Amino acid sequence: MPWSEAQALGVAEMDATHREFVELADALRLAGDAEFPALFAQLHEHTRRHFDNEGRLMKACRFPATGEHHAEHLRVLGELAHFGRGVAAGRLAAARRYAEALPGWFATHLATMDAALAGCLRRADEARLPRTESRAGA
Repeated sequence: MPWSEAQALGVAEMDATHREFVELADALRLAGDAEFPALFAQLHEHTRRHFDNEGRLMKACRFPATGEHHAEHLRVLGELAHFGRGVAAGRLAAARRYAEALPGWFATHLATMDAALAGCLRRADEARLPRTESRAGA
């Protein structure tokens, strides 16, 4: 699941966070048993900060689907916490299966919820820009 610029949404802050998520998720999928617990914890913490920041962005542009987007974030954070407890107890198999499913979830989330949020942010930015109009003969 390497990062591709085709995944970029045109909001630099979101794109940088998404690139980091993809890199961590990819490293997790390739990790050996010794590295897996620390990488899983790192991905969980990154995802918490990532979602907190997206929550701030949703408020900033008055995103109309905040409830649905936030609910999806809570679901994923709950899953990460659940599998993280297993990892902490030395049970890696279920968390590895979850890590294998992350690319599919992320692609869908990016193309739907995050793309809509990015559009909202771009429209909010455009609304704040001063408009210049040229007049013929002026």
